[in-house]
Amino acid sequence: MRVARDGAEGLSAARSETPQLVILDLMLPDQSGFRVLRELREGGLVSPVLILTARGAEEDKVRGLRLGADDYVTKPFGLLELLARVDALLRRTSGAPASMAAETAAITVGDITLYPATHTVQRGAELVALRPKEYELLLALARRAGRVVTRAELLTEVWGYSDDVMSRTVDTHIAELRRKLESDPTAPRHVLTVRKVGYRLAD
Repeated sequence: MRVARDGAEGLSAARSETPQLVILDLMLPDQSGFRVLRELREGGLVSPVLILTARGAEEDKVRGLRLGADDYVTKPFGLLELLARVDALLRRTSGAPASMAAETAAITVGDITLYPATHTVQRGAELVALRPKEYELLLALARRAGRVVTRAELLTEVWGYSDDVMSRTVDTHIAELRRKLESDPTAPRHVLTVRKVGYRLAD
């Protein structure tokens, strides 16, 4: 485990050591944790990032998730809960079960095509840049194309846990998928909301 005293040291360590997981505080002595997160993702870091902070406002959570955080835990927190979330994130990135890993054939829904073997997505002929969790969320929906998938199912499959308090996690990532995949994100054709239940990916 490597502990960084400030944002600059953390960025340097993450770039040189490629960590399995980053636990990031938002209130760093030299710069905002949001800025560190943005630089990590723009620099190509694909490892999961868990924000651990005293800032519990919804706008902070939404901003962190939109910048590429995979989870958001507010202080005070239970140690067992934190360890469970860390374990869930590590399980998600340590390799999918063999039965899922074998499913490498391209999946096409409407004009969206996913290539599980390379973790890439196209909309028509255009390559779409998705963050890791956005891709996993889209893949979970694509594997059930046409069927309704509940928020609880998505939280369990994509994030590794079911936590109603963090159901906004799913909603925030869905909004990002729509922004990147829909011609008009305010009137989506593919990533559809099923009110009070979850989401459905449609042709």
